[in-house]
Amino acid sequence: MEANHKNNWPVWAIEPVEIESPDPAWLAKGLHEVNHLRVHLAQFGVSDINHIGSTSVPNLPAKPIIDIIAKIQSYTDLDEIVAKLRRYNWNYVPPSLDGHEWRRFFVKVKDDKRECHFHLMLEDEGRWERQISFRDKLRERPILAIQYAELKMKLAAENKHDREAYTNAKTEFINYVLEHE
Repeated sequence: MEANHKNNWPVWAIEPVEIESPDPAWLAKGLHEVNHLRVHLAQFGVSDINHIGSTSVPNLPAKPIIDIIAKIQSYTDLDEIVAKLRRYNWNYVPPSLDGHEWRRFFVKVKDDKRECHFHLMLEDEGRWERQISFRDKLRERPILAIQYAELKMKLAAENKHDREAYTNAKTEFINYVLEHE
């Protein structure tokens, strides 16, 4: 894995925010990744695996990264899960680097680019329902998906080299959709 010499982070960790036109293949890729994770993580009690994020919404421009979420009862077997997923090009990003204690985060990398994100959450994590609800509202209400696409394009241009700022800037819209739509 090629590293950025400035701070020794892998290239994929600091790649710019790039929004691409909708690709119908994203839905098939998401299903493939969900099925792959279901097979490899069933022994650890990982359940309710879902494709979320913009690539799970037909006709929505997105960063070409498949987002997957799943539930688990506890993180007791996390070391074994990390070792197993490493065999399939998943990189574990611990909470100390990820900045989100509420999940265990993995990034699947191909050719030094992010291909997929995997968010493993405890069964009682409240963010689970928010993720599913937001995806479903965008699927059900195309006007919301259009508004979100416009916002994402604007924010990607403004925050091309700051993924966290890009993500944080979407929060107001996401909250509005979840609370009012």
